[in-house]
Amino acid sequence: MQPVWQDPLIPEPDLEPEAERGSDLAAAEAVHTDHHVLMDGDTLGVIDPQGNLRGTADDEHGLYHLGTRHLHKLVLSIAHQPLSLLSSRVTLNNIQLSVDLMNDDLLGPAEAPAGRGPALPKGTFHVRRSILLLRGVWHEQIDITNYGLQSYDIPLTLELGGDFRDIFEVRGLARNARGECKPQLREESGPVYEYLGLDGVTRQTRVVLDPPPQYVDTGALSLAFRIGPGETKRVRLTITCVNGEPAKPVRFEQARREARLGSSALSKGGAQIRCSSETYSVWFARSRADLNMMCVRTEDGPFPYAGVPWFSAPFGRDALITALSTLWMAPNIARGVLAHLARLQSTETNAAMDAEPGKILHESRHGEMCALGEVPFARYYGSVDSTPLFVMLAGRYLHVTGDVQFVQRLLPNVQAALRWIDEFGDRDGDGFLEYHRQAADGLVQQGWKDSSDSVFHADGTGAISPIALCEVQGYVYAARRGAAEIFDAVGHHDAASLERARAEKLRAAFDASFWCEDIGTYALALDRDKRACRVRTSNPGHCLLTDIALPERVPALRQQLTAPDMFTGWGIRTLSSLEKRYNPMSYHNGSVWPHDTAMAAAGLARYGECDAALVIVNGLLALSRHVPLYRLPELLCGFPRARGEGPTLYPVACSPQAWAAAAPFLALQAVLGLDVDARRSRVTFRNPVLPETLRQVVLCELPVGKHRVDLELVKNGDSVSVNPLRCPNDVEVLAS
Repeated sequence: MQPVWQDPLIPEPDLEPEAERGSDLAAAEAVHTDHHVLMDGDTLGVIDPQGNLRGTADDEHGLYHLGTRHLHKLVLSIAHQPLSLLSSRVTLNNIQLSVDLMNDDLLGPAEAPAGRGPALPKGTFHVRRSILLLRGVWHEQIDITNYGLQSYDIPLTLELGGDFRDIFEVRGLARNARGECKPQLREESGPVYEYLGLDGVTRQTRVVLDPPPQYVDTGALSLAFRIGPGETKRVRLTITCVNGEPAKPVRFEQARREARLGSSALSKGGAQIRCSSETYSVWFARSRADLNMMCVRTEDGPFPYAGVPWFSAPFGRDALITALSTLWMAPNIARGVLAHLARLQSTETNAAMDAEPGKILHESRHGEMCALGEVPFARYYGSVDSTPLFVMLAGRYLHVTGDVQFVQRLLPNVQAALRWIDEFGDRDGDGFLEYHRQAADGLVQQGWKDSSDSVFHADGTGAISPIALCEVQGYVYAARRGAAEIFDAVGHHDAASLERARAEKLRAAFDASFWCEDIGTYALALDRDKRACRVRTSNPGHCLLTDIALPERVPALRQQLTAPDMFTGWGIRTLSSLEKRYNPMSYHNGSVWPHDTAMAAAGLARYGECDAALVIVNGLLALSRHVPLYRLPELLCGFPRARGEGPTLYPVACSPQAWAAAAPFLALQAVLGLDVDARRSRVTFRNPVLPETLRQVVLCELPVGKHRVDLELVKNGDSVSVNPLRCPNDVEVLAS
């Protein structure tokens, strides 16, 4: 079939008018999924639609805590018969999973002789499962209602199993040896599973049923009770993951209140977005809820974990890009990310960790395999971009918040990061930041496209390290300019001038070495011999976001990023379909990543290309309408969008995923041309545009330094007007 998107700058062909679609919220809730995700801090559940856990050795379903799967099996049944699913949904705030079930033909009435009563009709019993996680504990409330005319004896059974597999085992890494699963301990209210790891840590899973079960076995517990017509019986289940001191038990209602309060606390201090379109309202609400769920509370502030289930841990690059994407509306996330990564900044040279002084964390993991060194990720520094992104975010945080006091505290970390860029990152002195793996089992490729085959030449041959990626040079350029702003703010004016001069020198050298006139874009990378990898990729979109691209290159980059070989209609491919290694089903060589797409859209908007940015953002919105809960996935396959068909999803993509959840906010900033300059008390909208189906956006409580403003944007034909609703006199609002 011919792709619809021969000319990407045309209106979307299959987005119906809002009035003809009905409720987008209802549509989002109706989408089926093979699993749901709940997360609270270092505890997460990957749960099937019936509220059960059915994990296997290589299947991700289960209850995890601190990198270990504590429970892989939890199956509810009545009379050992499965229940039929009516509906299954996670609340919009991501706190609770609600599952509605009913019985199949199961039982005779309690008063009839055994085996002689009429069969219990299907749908006589309604079972509601309400599940949430809080501080390492699975809280579940099971309500069983009898809609029949007679009383029945209900034998309720929970099948259980705890395998204590490390998350890397579940992902498929084989181990030569495992620890010891001790004989199951039985208590009156439920079983206790215990595992003594090879790392010397004892991990426990404690199961408590209220009322207590009549039968507790190694793999099941059972409870029987009579339930009369119109009567509801309630059963409470708690599963506590213990790795040290167990959490203090609380009842379900209290756990739900605490979870709601904790979720709302992360939203405080940020802008609220109201839209005339329910489609956009749900999109932003879901994305905000996903960020709230993935933001773990650290001593330094909120820190977004990367993605569920495989990357539910601190990742420097992911957190920094998430914070950059949400900086304008939730600067508290950026503050938490900067403070936490500053605390974890390397102070030593350690080849096994790819660590050097001043380098910013790549990832940090818990779990037995990390503790034993079976994988190198207990604390690992093998990313080339986290360090410049850290400085870049610090500079932009100062710009958006005016918080000089905080960046003054960060100054030693910023200086150490710049020293790493100069001394360790540029070993050959050519002015470009390169990477080369030191750890024997570390990452071969250390940019955001970290698949081993992601950096290559036009003929498909792999590039030999040390490698200088194009987008990383952009991060360094933005880092130097941001550092200059920080140095000026704290009175180090000579250092500021030096960083600005280095930035301009880098910009000129970058264009001379990376620009490829024949393909109309910047090269993906330079290899060990300084040969350009002359392939068309999405990476130059990041060069627009960081301003390292020369203005005269922007028309060609715009054409390249929005051409059919790059833009699928859902988003921008990581690799052009014209290149030798293109594969739409690959992880990094032809797939579409929403965060990458949003960064390119924001980059185009920074150069005034808001119409092109709008086309790209429309693709992301269309994608959101075809995925469960309007939740943008980590990535999708790079097949072209076809009329009347949905996207081809990537089977093991993380969902939710932090920088994908942040992408809608960066996308909105892009189409609005929005810039917040707190030190000048100024909000600027440059060439703002809105999608055809979005007539009005209201930004409430938009942070502008110490002030908060409310602004309305209204679409009037082809233009967008900006109307201050609440704005202090000393805050200036500009629109051009």
